[in-house]
Formats: sequence, structure tokens, C-alpha cells
Amino acid sequence: MTQTIGKSFKDIISGTVLLFVTKVTFIAAAITYVIIAWLIGDSINSFIISYLSWLPWEWLQTTGAKVASMAISYMVFIIMISIVTSFMIEPLLIQLAKKHYPQAKVVGTPNITTSIVISLKSAVMMFLIFIFTFPIMFIPLVGAVYMLWLWSILLKNPTIYDVSSLFIADKKEIKSKTKKSTVLAMIAAAFNYIPVLSIFAAVFAQILFLHHILGKEED
Repeated sequence: MTQTIGKSFKDIISGTVLLFVTKVTFIAAAITYVIIAWLIGDSINSFIISYLSWLPWEWLQTTGAKVASMAISYMVFIIMISIVTSFMIEPLLIQLAKKHYPQAKVVGTPNITTSIVISLKSAVMMFLIFIFTFPIMFIPLVGAVYMLWLWSILLKNPTIYDVSSLFIADKKEIKSKTKKSTVLAMIAAAFNYIPVLSIFAAVFAQILFLHHILGKEED
């Protein structure tokens, strides 16, 4: 695990990965702006205000609504980063695999439609769970673990699909080689606690899984 994380951190600061993250960020930011500003912004605000109407003090309702609105906007951006990363990641994963594991063979390719569908399902699941349970985020310590777990939902299944489709021919092997997938996803999700570094979470998850799978084969 330590070796996997170390290799992933070295890759994440390479010029190739930084350029990839820059492109993904611009695309995701544009999509997020359209979604928040034109499609769901007012609906989210109305829902939050209604949802928090049970709170006893008006100032607490207002503060809670502002915090929740910012959290949801940020979450939409994180979701877009994950989806766009999944859509564009294949060439980068192949390039990194050739660099670190020249003996590894590309045995397939992710289906773009399937990849997007899995990413959207994970995003919807995460978003719905958050909408109906977000007060948990205000509980000290518990809230921190809760957010890591939520973000891991967004990263886990799309990353498993993207990486395994490239390098695992036998689908029965996927379960045995991704037993620690939730832990890896939560490690990558920790980037989301720092707004600037959050743009690296999705690609870091992909690279972590790449080294986790191919590193085992090398061993």
C-alpha cells in the first residue's frame, strides 16, 4: 500500500498529469457553472430552505442553508471532475502503465457509454445520500469520515471499471484485485478537503488503482 501511494504521488506531480488535470478542470468548471447557474440553482436553494425549516432559530436556518448551498455547489463541481476524468483518462493510464510496467498488456478498452453511465450512477447515489443526510457533516470527526465515505462512492466504481477494463481480461479477477478499493477511494477523496487540490482527487484515484492492480501483478 505504501509503495502504491508513493508511486501515485510521484505521478501526480508529473507534467503529463498536471496538463491532464488542467484540461479536465476547465471542462468541469464550465459544465458546473451551467448546471448551477441555469438548471438547478434555484431548485436547490428552495429545497434546502424547506428542508431546514425544522430548525428552531431563523439565523440557524439561514446559516445552514448558505453552508449547504456552498457544499452542494462544490459537490457538483467534484462530480463533474470525476465524470470528465473518467471520460478522458484512458490514454493517460496506458501511458503511465507503459512507463512503470512495460510488461503489462492492454487487454481491452472501457466502453465510453458504460463508463459515463457508471459515473452518473455513482454521482446520483452520492448526491441523493448527501441531500438527505447532510446534517451529519456538521458532527465533529463523524462528519469528516462521512464526507470521505461519500466521496469514495463517487470515485470507487467508475475507477474500478476504467482501470480494470484496460488491464484485466478475466472479469473474475476484478474482485480479488480490488479488495481494498474503498480504502483507496477514501485516500484519494482526501484531496477534496482542500479546494485547490480537489481537482486531483479523481485522477489520483485512477492512478492509485492502476498501481494497486499492476503492482500486484509485478510482485
